Amino acid sequence: MGFMQGKRGLVTGIANDHSYAWYITQSLVREGAHCLFTHLPGEKMERRCRMAVEELGVKDPWLAPMDAANDADLDAVFNRVKAEFGTIDFLVHSIAYADKSWLRMDQGVFTATPRQVFTQAMDISAFTYMAMANRCVDLMPQGGSMIALSYYGAEKAVPGYNVMGVAKAALEATTRYLAMDLGPRNVRVNCISGGPLRTLSAMAVGGFTDILDHMERKAPLRRNITGGQVGDCAAFLLSELGGGMTGQVVYVDAGYSTIGL
Repeated sequence: MGFMQGKRGLVTGIANDHSYAWYITQSLVREGAHCLFTHLPGEKMERRCRMAVEELGVKDPWLAPMDAANDADLDAVFNRVKAEFGTIDFLVHSIAYADKSWLRMDQGVFTATPRQVFTQAMDISAFTYMAMANRCVDLMPQGGSMIALSYYGAEKAVPGYNVMGVAKAALEATTRYLAMDLGPRNVRVNCISGGPLRTLSAMAVGGFTDILDHMERKAPLRRNITGGQVGDCAAFLLSELGGGMTGQVVYVDAGYSTIGL
């Protein structure tokens, strides 16, 4: 029996079998969790999500379309979850977006970021964590756990990460404030800062291959991380094994964040 046996929760952000959310689902399912899934609207995105989830042995998965930037979509998803299941135990927020035209390494690109690009990145990458937490906390009457996904570019300036780094910094701050606000309701809120992984969103960042090479040379473990390592950390945080942890940014990056030079 796995340590997530009897737990049910919502996983957002599976685009394919290379997504962080996919690896998190892999670990959760292995440990016995019942996962519900959202995907971007459209038949193509539903098909991609379904295929990725079914690779993990999840038969006839529960799927719901959701544009996280649309309050009506958020309401529809959480209302449906409440109507069909009543309660959930965990939430996985694995959503981020910034216009890739502004994720380049050219000098001056960050400084010139347009207001709309900046606010969209903040909305989808950070505000949506708070928006989902606000809607699902009532579905956790006995308490629960939430995680989001960040990256070291939230703490240090990483060439090419630009406006996404600012949005991830906001996400990490949001984690701390949510933890303070929801702690009295026995809801834990954490964030995983994962090392670079070849996902669809990561490949939009300028110089991403160079980042992978640099990590492998400089990280104490002298290697890049795997998606499964992030997945296992997420399952731990979402379970009672992580019951004493909230408001934390946990690094799964082969130790890179501990190195000065």
